[in-house]
This record gives sequence, C-alpha cells and structure tokens, in this order.
Amino acid sequence: MRGLKKQRRIQIIAIAVVALLVATVTIGYALKDGINFFRSPTEVAENPPPATETFRIGGLVLEDSIVNGEGFAFSFVVTDGNAEIPVSYVGNIPKPDLFEEGQGTVATGKYINNVFQATEILAKHDETYMPVEVIDALKAQGVYQEPDS
Repeated sequence: MRGLKKQRRIQIIAIAVVALLVATVTIGYALKDGINFFRSPTEVAENPPPATETFRIGGLVLEDSIVNGEGFAFSFVVTDGNAEIPVSYVGNIPKPDLFEEGQGTVATGKYINNVFQATEILAKHDETYMPVEVIDALKAQGVYQEPDS
C-alpha cells in the first residue's frame, strides 16, 4: 500500500511539473511579439526589422510633416532627434484628436520599403502626457526636454 501511495504522489508531481512547463511555454509563445517591441527611429534606421515583423515605433511627430490623405489615411514623420522614419497610416479609425506635430506618439505596424506602415496610432492623453518609452528613447538620444509646468 505504501508503495502505491508513493507512486501516485510521484505521478501527481510529475503531471504538475509538465503542466507548469506547458503553461510557461504557452505564455512565452503568446507574449513573444509583445516583449520589448518598442523601437526608436534611430534603432529602426540602424537595424531595420524584416517586413513581416509587427512592432511599435515611438518618438516625436516632426514639425510640418503631417499630410492628410483620403478618408482616414494620413502620413507623417516620427523622429527622436537623430533619425527620421516616414509613417503611413491607412485604416478605419480617424486620426486621434490630440495627435499633432511636435508631440509624442507611438505607432504599431510594419516597416516595409523604408516606410513604417501603421495599423494603429496612439497619441498623448493630455497636454503634458508622453509615453514613458518615448521619454526614455528621447533621453537616450539626449534630446528630451522636461515640459513646462
């Protein structure tokens, strides 16, 4: 009887370890595209990703770079002070109300033929908001300025 209990306990522990391992691998696979996928324009210019990779790019919208297209389409240039990447958005959602030149933005999409094809555009939430990743990237480039209070 004791041997049977010990054997069952070992089986249960082995099944739990395998289930935990499967869960960990599944979660890692699900998050692989979401882990560290923010890039600055300098990083994209220096090391262009493959056209099949979806990632986020962030920086400041370059002054005088927003060009409205037909429907909800528009284009602009995102910069971090060192590099500039053209961004083209064609989607079914209008440009965010607070999206404007000289302000921080983050776009999700793919870098195809030296143009970032955005599927989602995020803008600041209020007059002073800028995504933390954009602030960090601008600080790394030495071009970040604290907003006036």
